[in-house]
Amino acid sequence: MSIHILKPGLLTTVQDMGRYGFQKYGVVVSGAMDSVAARLANIVVGNDEREALLELTLTGPTISFSKDAVISICGADFSPQINGEKLPMWRPVLIHGQSVLQFSNVKEGCRAYIAVAGGIDIPLVMGSRSTYIRAQIGGFKGRALKREDVLQIKESSGFSARLTEKLRQVNSSPFSAANWTPHYNWRKLYSKNNPIRFIRGPQYELFSNKVLNEHYFQISPQSDRMGYRLTGHILSPIEKTELFSEAVPIGTIQVPPDGNPIILMADRQTTGGYPILGIVASVDIPVLAQMKPGDKLKLKEITLEDAEKELIERETALQLLKQTVKLAIGEM
Repeated sequence: MSIHILKPGLLTTVQDMGRYGFQKYGVVVSGAMDSVAARLANIVVGNDEREALLELTLTGPTISFSKDAVISICGADFSPQINGEKLPMWRPVLIHGQSVLQFSNVKEGCRAYIAVAGGIDIPLVMGSRSTYIRAQIGGFKGRALKREDVLQIKESSGFSARLTEKLRQVNSSPFSAANWTPHYNWRKLYSKNNPIRFIRGPQYELFSNKVLNEHYFQISPQSDRMGYRLTGHILSPIEKTELFSEAVPIGTIQVPPDGNPIILMADRQTTGGYPILGIVASVDIPVLAQMKPGDKLKLKEITLEDAEKELIERETALQLLKQTVKLAIGEM
């Protein structure tokens, strides 16, 4: 079974949960920017949550399916349609062979994920199928998808195969959608009214926290998968200091000499030498990943203990979702 890219969209790439274990050699992690939406998309079609899938940015592709396929779309709302009919998100949907999936402009958010039952069949590169465009590593030929690309899909098995057979029993055209969605309101993660929370970094004391508490920053058009550049307020260190380069995890808030903070994202470099104001709490990375150039955000400090507590709650909800989906399939 295969999918055919008729139009690629602005930036459509193959991603999974990232390429870990090679940062000491200078190899970046990459992976899905919004790991929660990507994991959800895989879970509801019965895939392992780390399976390769498509990441869409700001505009979606147009895709045709050679045979019947179960897919799910999670994350930003790009108004997906099958043969001109609105397609529901956040649930498994059986797409009939020769159908065409297309999208309109994004209504909400920045990135969406398309998971196909079985997963995308491309080679592993250093343990991952994620695309890192700058080095042309992984994904489909190490690049964003182009018109006329054809991606092979692995045969679904186990839970995915059972789901496919269940949906085939629902007589509908041009697609058959499950009548359930994840019980937890995952969309509330993407509320723009909430601040982006961070934990203090090693150089936090070099900066006055007045700007952080009183002002909003704006995401610059120069932002990408490597990092979000923030403008609107200059952060000047109280004193100058020489720093050694150190490892930088996702969410690291660096302050370069021009005073405009940069929040490092999925395609970040492996080390950095700028002062580190803080590190965005893991639970808020998906929220940040769904923000786009021009959006405004406010930074707010959170304790390590509170950040860990919220992350545990989210991961518990994800694990519960896995069990709930299996029960839902049994009742279809």
